[in-house]
Amino acid sequence: MSTTATATTATATAGIGDRIPALNRPTAVLGAVIAAVAANIVVWLIGAAAGGSFEVPNGTEMQSVAPGGVIILSAVPLLIGLTAAALLSYRWVGVLRLAAITGSVLTVATIAMTVAAEFDTASTIALSVMHLVLVPALVIATEGLRRNLIAK
Repeated sequence: MSTTATATTATATAGIGDRIPALNRPTAVLGAVIAAVAANIVVWLIGAAAGGSFEVPNGTEMQSVAPGGVIILSAVPLLIGLTAAALLSYRWVGVLRLAAITGSVLTVATIAMTVAAEFDTASTIALSVMHLVLVPALVIATEGLRRNLIAK
């Protein structure tokens, strides 16, 4: 087989996982949190522009979940989960794949709570998309960290 054919085959079989760089623990955790919060602020702005109020009835008054709630509810779970996975990876690198799967499933599953709440349609859609934004941030962070650890 010629060099050109080998290079073409290698390029064709390279997946997205091959493009994820190796990341150290602070970069993986903080980078994912910052990226997810920034992306969710953009989604919030789009949802607000679409007419979303991001308010839910709480007894006799309306409670707003944005923008502060968006930041806190994006950053805190991701920060806690990724920090726990990063610390556990000192002992067991496999925890990173487990964290990516578990975190992704929980992130998608919690969309049900958003749908069950009494948000307007634009807010419900935007908040649901915000849950989904956490998945790639989580997967890229854990895979980047894993690549760094297995390369050592």
